[in-house]
Formats: sequence, C-alpha cells, structure tokens
Amino acid sequence: MTLRYDCGEVITAMVTPMKSSGEIDYDKVETLAKYLIDNGSDALLVAGTTGESPTLTNEEERELVSTVKRAVAKRAKIILSAGSNCTKTAVEYSKNAQKEEADAILSVVPYYNKPNQRGIIEHYSEVAAATDLPIIIYNIPSRTGVSIEPNTVAYLASKFENIVGIKQSYGDMDKVTEMKTICPKDFAIYSGDDSLTLPMLALGASGVISVASHLFGKEIKSMIRNFKAGDILAARNMHTKLYPVFKNLFMAPNPIPVKSALAYKGIIENNLRKPLVSLTEDEKIQLYKVIDQVKQELNEGE
Repeated sequence: MTLRYDCGEVITAMVTPMKSSGEIDYDKVETLAKYLIDNGSDALLVAGTTGESPTLTNEEERELVSTVKRAVAKRAKIILSAGSNCTKTAVEYSKNAQKEEADAILSVVPYYNKPNQRGIIEHYSEVAAATDLPIIIYNIPSRTGVSIEPNTVAYLASKFENIVGIKQSYGDMDKVTEMKTICPKDFAIYSGDDSLTLPMLALGASGVISVASHLFGKEIKSMIRNFKAGDILAARNMHTKLYPVFKNLFMAPNPIPVKSALAYKGIIENNLRKPLVSLTEDEKIQLYKVIDQVKQELNEGE
C-alpha cells in the first residue's frame, strides 16, 4: 500500500556526537550520519530526544540539519524534531524546519502541561496549518504525561493531508489496532520502541523509529523485510536475537547507553550534556557483554 508520505522502514533517532568540552562534534555528526545510511537507515531523525534535544539551542539544531543533509547527500530523508509544549513555539519551530529544508518534522504531543484531547487537536491544527512539511506525531506518554487517543489521531489525519504518521512509543497494542482501523489507509504508524517493532508490524505498522539501529540497522531492516515478505519465522528469530540489545539500551535514560555503545565501537566519543551522565563501569560491562554476545550469535547464524 502507498503511504501518504514514505520515510522508509528504519528511521534512526540519531544521537548528537559531542566533544569532551560539551560542544557538538560536527565532524563526528557527519561520520555517524554516513555510517547509519550505509548500515540500514532509510531516514535520520535529527535533534530528537535521543539527540539530547532538551539541551540543544536553535542555532545548533539548524547546524545539525545542514551537516546531516550535507553528509547523506540525498541518500536518505532528514526528519527534524520540531515539537514543543507551547503551541506558538511548535509553530515557529515547524516554520524554521521548512526554511532549513528538512524533509519532514516530528512533533511531540505537548508535554508537562498535559492538555486534553481538544487541546491536542488545537495544537496540531495550528502546526499543520503553519507548514507544508509532512508531520509525524510523536506519542510518548511516559515523557509527556498525556497520550493522544486513536480518535484524535484519526481526526487530525483525516483533516490535514500533511499529518502523515505517528511514532507510537506506547506499548498498548489495542491502541495500534484502533488506529489502523479508523485512520486513513495511507497514514503511517511507526513503532517508537525497538522491542515493539515486530508486534506492531503484525498490526500493520510501517516500520520503526529506532535507537538500536545505531548498532544493528541492517539486522532490523532484515527483520522488517522478512516479516513483510511473509517469512514470519525469520523475523521472529531476528527479533529474539536482538531483544537483549533492545532492552539493555534502556538500562539508563536514553541516549546514555547507546552513546556508550557507539563509543565502544569507536564511532563517537562517549560525551553527554548534563543532567545526563555516563553509565557506571558495571553497567558498561553488562551492556558491552550483551552487544558482543548478540554479534556472536548473529555471526554464527550466517
């Protein structure tokens, strides 16, 4: 089925490489972006929560977009996180994303002030009217304190052609089923949690906005492709092998573990902006052991 706007199957919520000084390491940003596209990513989400968006300035976000666009050279779509709990600010960010020539935006459900569904409709209506860019709603109630309901999603998707999909970081599979039932057929649903990708594919999801694809992008792409081709057993086997990585990448607040893992692979330095702090040495040992074990299992299965 043709989607209203196709961002691919594996969208990586990209970390923001940083120097020990806390400044963004734009050379490593370019290196990482190229690495991700070479290893299974169809699109890159820039300046999301995984990219430490709460600590980034608007100027840094603009420079990140231009750096990533230059690095991938149209080999992949660039999605900019442009949400806010202030509707006026979310509108401003969305207009800026269009000026920076992002391909699409991710717009989070307003956080902390916990609007009701009517307030959420008003919020996204103003954002959708302010930009021509495709908009992916981001539903993550564990961080926002409120969830957008399937009927609200269906209303917005039906009213606004540029509201094209949702990143669903919420493990209620009934809600996914409801959205697939009542939303337009060309509206995309993306898993926002790696461990939920396979279950959500079974309910009609298009793919995943992933953290684990920093490490196992090709394998996640293989899992999705196998499922869609009807090889359910192969998809389930890959899910089972990758599951320990999916879970251990959230042993501490995201993106702490994945940055540590990327440093372990020698791709970036393990630097974060406070209040995020690095894994303990015991946590690193546990994470690296899991990564190495999964790699070994995958190699033995070839």
